Amino acid sequence: MQSRKGNSPAAGSDDPRRHLASVAALLEEPAVRQRVAAHSYPLVLDAIHAALDGFRQRLRPGDRAPSLSEILEQIDVQLAAIERDRLRPVVNATGIILHTGLGRAVLPQRAVDALAGLNRCCNLQIDLETGLRGKRNARVEQLLCKLTGAEAAHVVNNNAAATFLILAALCKGREVIISRGQLIEIGGSFRLPDCIHQSGAIMVEVGTTNKTHLRDYRAALNENTGMILRVHPSNYRIVGFTQDVPIADLAGLKKERQVIVVDDLGCGALINLEKFGLPKEPTVSDSIAAGADLACFSGDKMIGGPQAGIIVGRKDLIAQLKKHPLSRMLRVGKMTALVLEQTLRLFLEPESLPQTNPTLRMLTTPLDVLRQKAETLLARLAKEKMALELRAVRSESATGGGSLPDVPIASWAIGVRSPTLSPDEVSRRLRRHEPPIIAYIKENEVLLDMRTLLDGEEEHVYDALMHIGRGP
Repeated sequence: MQSRKGNSPAAGSDDPRRHLASVAALLEEPAVRQRVAAHSYPLVLDAIHAALDGFRQRLRPGDRAPSLSEILEQIDVQLAAIERDRLRPVVNATGIILHTGLGRAVLPQRAVDALAGLNRCCNLQIDLETGLRGKRNARVEQLLCKLTGAEAAHVVNNNAAATFLILAALCKGREVIISRGQLIEIGGSFRLPDCIHQSGAIMVEVGTTNKTHLRDYRAALNENTGMILRVHPSNYRIVGFTQDVPIADLAGLKKERQVIVVDDLGCGALINLEKFGLPKEPTVSDSIAAGADLACFSGDKMIGGPQAGIIVGRKDLIAQLKKHPLSRMLRVGKMTALVLEQTLRLFLEPESLPQTNPTLRMLTTPLDVLRQKAETLLARLAKEKMALELRAVRSESATGGGSLPDVPIASWAIGVRSPTLSPDEVSRRLRRHEPPIIAYIKENEVLLDMRTLLDGEEEHVYDALMHIGRGP
């Protein structure tokens, strides 16, 4: 290889940086060409520059210039870092079912299969019968109406967007009444008061943090009242000396004054979760039946689908939302529409949801099944010689994603301790495994929760622990 000249104005003949391979020479190497074929020329070029810069910073006069194999090793380190940063599958061993950092809901296989087939043109907005322009997301909206009893539906990119669109399109310049106990803040510092202010609506707070009565809403009604907004506190609970107003009672105020009643349900349960042994959550159909003019909720929480904001309710109000300029800015693309449609179709057969919907499957997996999974994995690992202390331990899972925040879910996990590695280092090595495994640390022990592992992912955990336990 040709040496790289003039790396430093002060470089002497004994400076090893003068003998570093040039970028051009490295690109001619067969081993580097193989990496270009696998990763693309621009990424490999960036990795070469980073590797050479690293050597220039570390080398001192009298040091030996790195060999080709050493340079290739550093190029691979840089490429591996690039690969780690790309969006890719990981193993969720945190016990948090709707983990926001891990993309929330695991998509149903039916939706994944449909998405894999969307590598060509599709009938997103064309009527196949007439050949003319059709209604966007028509099938999704039909399913939503069937499942909720609403007259019409609309889909935007998340529930925060749904709330903002409703306020901007239907209440700009008018007052929206909301309980002080429902002025929520969710992840990413999204605060409802800020949303209301940006929409152009005028916020009117009623009641107190812990108690709001129907009379508080009634007293706030006036000629400029445009909306009553009820917000489900998805990611927190106020308990003890409390009082809130059911949506049916709020809807009753429409007899006294013309006002739009909106129920922001947050996680958005489409079915009664009690039938699966879970706490009751207000369902969308209950809200519509109780008289809410509109209800909005998320697609990637209790539905277990893609990120989306779903609005259902009165046909005339939905029509106004669709005509508003924000609707085009907030609309979803074909992939979200397809995945949401396939996920909603599962709810037409609710009895099979624990088998077909990964979110509900994780929520409802019996405790003894999880214990058996942990003990089986431990029995396999016990046959190997590893410098790890492993045990099956009772753990506590959570729904996550701002859903069922006060409902701990009993689970089983594998606890991992190392006599030579800190819990942070064990956790880091799990994340550097392929695929990465995301665990959590409690009381100086790394825990891998069985509830959030998908079928077959025990093998990845087994491989990762074997690698860590045997050392470098």
